[in-house]
Amino acid sequence: MEVKIGVQHAPRELVVDTDDSADQVQQLVAEAVSNATVLTLTDSKGRKLVVPAAKIAYVEIGGGVVGQVGFRS
Repeated sequence: MEVKIGVQHAPRELVVDTDDSADQVQQLVAEAVSNATVLTLTDSKGRKLVVPAAKIAYVEIGGGVVGQVGFRS
């Protein structure tokens, strides 16, 4: 599942490829924003991404990466 996170005052968005479902990601975002904490996502390689909820401009939850060309490790 591909998740794009827009961060306030940042020119580029963060893109995370995660194994979580769309519902799980939506729940994590909602909890982080409502509690004014941090959003923590784990990508498909096991790395963690931590974003302060107060700085999140938007979150786009996509259907995944299909037909990717090139090498992937």
